[in-house]
Amino acid sequence: MKTADVVVIGAGHAGLAASRCLAERSIEHVILERGEVANSWRTERWESLTLLTPNWQSRLPGFAYAGENPDGYMTMPELIGFIEQYAETVHAPMHTGTSVTSVCRNANVIEVVTTDGTWQCRGVILATGACNVPAVPAVAADMPSGISNVTTHDYQDPEQLADGKVLVVGASATGLQLADEIHHSGRSVTLAVGEHVRLPRVYRGRDVQWWMHAAGVLDEGIDDVDDITRARNLPSPQLVGSRRRQILDLNAMTDAGVKLVGRLMAVRDGVAMFSGSLRNVCSLADLKMGRLLDTIDEWAESSDEGDTFDPPERFERTRVDEAPPLTIDLAGEDFATVLWATGFRPDYSWLHMPVLDRKGKLVHDEGVVNAPGIYALGLPFMRKRKSSFIHGTEDDANYIVDHLSHYLGKGH
Repeated sequence: MKTADVVVIGAGHAGLAASRCLAERSIEHVILERGEVANSWRTERWESLTLLTPNWQSRLPGFAYAGENPDGYMTMPELIGFIEQYAETVHAPMHTGTSVTSVCRNANVIEVVTTDGTWQCRGVILATGACNVPAVPAVAADMPSGISNVTTHDYQDPEQLADGKVLVVGASATGLQLADEIHHSGRSVTLAVGEHVRLPRVYRGRDVQWWMHAAGVLDEGIDDVDDITRARNLPSPQLVGSRRRQILDLNAMTDAGVKLVGRLMAVRDGVAMFSGSLRNVCSLADLKMGRLLDTIDEWAESSDEGDTFDPPERFERTRVDEAPPLTIDLAGEDFATVLWATGFRPDYSWLHMPVLDRKGKLVHDEGVVNAPGIYALGLPFMRKRKSSFIHGTEDDANYIVDHLSHYLGKGH
């Protein structure tokens, strides 16, 4: 039996940030990682993926981007290198290649069972993230046998796809980026659009992330939104990180030749059926973007830097065909692949404690789980809107480690 005050599960950026904060408070701990450092980024992302946030925003406790391209966007190899460098800097006490198979309470201690033995501890930080298992809707089971179903967990590049048309389901950042990439590979692409968050990459001469940071939008907390459950489930904004800093929205998709349809509702006898609410969904996204830009403009007018900003601007509304198709005969129209860009869900199958709701999601209050000694880190809108991004981890890690420190009787 091995012992530690705290076990951190996951050696991504969140787990490493927790380790740094624990070390600063002299709390004995270990990190358990099923693969290598940054394992999910290393093995479960597509080749061309870049971060949605600019490099200057990439920071973790005691560490920040120090390269020559602060306004660029990290590629996956660059991000993996960034996290690896951080692990070396904080001297994280890691056990890689160690999968956790069970976490349960045994009397006054928590037992963490792994493929390399069992740990006993008083505290556990779950830093496994929220993107473990593709959230593929049940309708996928009704696809014709000749159609290949691919998730964003398995997708690497267009060359792995069969020849033929592609239906991309989901219009978040991931759906748009992959629809654009696949279309430019020479395939015909149709994009099924549900609820989405539309944002410009650049607004009034600055990256939209700069504006959201400066205007305090990213610092909005759980008490600043009407429905935190909804806020935590919003899709990622329609952004792409590239040197051209171009807007990647539905109008850009239409201009490129991608066809838009509504949300995929059902498949019957090989015929895909789509919602007729595409126009309303797009209008709502346009409206919400306008409200955000209004918020930014109000802040800009009150700022001492106001005279350095470009003038306010507004963007063309999302263009939608008068009568988008409501059905597609997948086999009859030579579709070969459906790519499910429908998000992910966490996997807590190894967490043997009554801490999950009926949908399998972790019940927590700003990262403090409703079981003594259990904490979470790296979840969407965990405490603030910026929790979803790498740079938001620092505040969250300090908060939960402070709470954990007092729980262990080590607080000051």
